[in-house]
Amino acid sequence: MHHILVLGAGNIGSLITFLLAHSNDYYVYLADLTPDNPHLARLGKLPNFEPIAIDATDTHAVAAFIKKKKITLLVSSLPFYFNIPIATLASTFNLHYFDLTEDVKTTQGVRELSKKTTGTFVPQCGLAPGFISIVAHDLMRHFPMLDTVKMRVGALPTNISNALQYSLTWSTDGLINEYGNACPSVKDSQEVNLAPLEDLEEIKIDGLTYEAFNTSGGIGSLVHAYRGKIKNLSYKTIRYPGHCQKMRFLMNDLLLNDDRETLKRILEHAIPKTYQDVVLVYVSVTGTKNNIFVEEHYVKKFYPKVIHGLKWSAIQLTTASSVCAAIDLVIHHPKKYHGFVRQEQFPFDEVLKNRFGRYFA
Repeated sequence: MHHILVLGAGNIGSLITFLLAHSNDYYVYLADLTPDNPHLARLGKLPNFEPIAIDATDTHAVAAFIKKKKITLLVSSLPFYFNIPIATLASTFNLHYFDLTEDVKTTQGVRELSKKTTGTFVPQCGLAPGFISIVAHDLMRHFPMLDTVKMRVGALPTNISNALQYSLTWSTDGLINEYGNACPSVKDSQEVNLAPLEDLEEIKIDGLTYEAFNTSGGIGSLVHAYRGKIKNLSYKTIRYPGHCQKMRFLMNDLLLNDDRETLKRILEHAIPKTYQDVVLVYVSVTGTKNNIFVEEHYVKKFYPKVIHGLKWSAIQLTTASSVCAAIDLVIHHPKKYHGFVRQEQFPFDEVLKNRFGRYFA
């Protein structure tokens, strides 16, 4: 049985633990310091599971725990700014490492650390980046000549009750980071960094109208992987109409992109969390096949599910199941997945066949 340390018992870390522990192939230690954490309480008497109180920033304490419990794999389910010290520990002890980061600089740092270890390093797991890159890459392989790829993802409340047209469904730190940082893209065959919250477009899915706009990180490593092979490649976040304009006002006009702690306090004070959500995944690829200009799509909505008697939100399920599928594939195919692994290296059909990836089917 593989011994795994998951750092961060939030919405995603708790479900990662829940899924892996229930498989009976992994013994999971879930680390968190939050007093009376409701996510830990919800797991109850989960088999193959042990909650631990450990400070993720105390690298000496984490290192001692790794050695004591013979940990072979680390999962960071914490905000991106925790990840480099955790990845450094994984590199030092030659452990496998997985994270959920959307942060571009953090991923670059993880890539450098992966060169110093025998462990497999897989950053940017989850939904976007993560599953969206796997889907896009699968469609892109169908085209001898690529033109334009549009990657669009949204985690939305099923019902809205505020002017922002939004509820908090995942990490506020991650949300602000993707709304405020530059967005790597390809435009007219050139690699560019586009401004966040710009290039607003209308998108229709199942007859409903949404908006989509540039956000950072969701494109993963596809810009690098398809360098020189594509004309246009972009990632945007899907929201209900009107959201982008109000976020521009907060982040640009009120300069809160320069004071992200204040913005975080405002959002978490005023905007409710919800577990009644829907996740939208939309990928459009155009290119040439047999001298014909062709377009292919992947469009799907995901809703909350009950697993082993507990209900999980759509964003929890899509994010955690993607991480767990990546872990499972790496553990069971060590010759295929080693070193630094990009999300698009996981074949779409293998992910869907996996016991954790089946939630995407």
